[in-house]
Amino acid sequence: MADKSITCKDCGSEFIFNESEQAFYKEKGFENEPQRCPDCRAARKQQRGNRNYNSGGNRY
Repeated sequence: MADKSITCKDCGSEFIFNESEQAFYKEKGFENEPQRCPDCRAARKQQRGNRNYNSGGNRY
């Protein structure tokens, strides 16, 4: 496997999907490559976490 350059669908920046990340995705059975750069993935994850907490959902 070679490193792949992917364009983030949110911010438009290019990021590298390296060999170790590809191996991790394959090990987990993920069929699709990431569509967002690591920064946008982290921001989206943070946003989802805040939405769940603020919506009154009990996370404990």
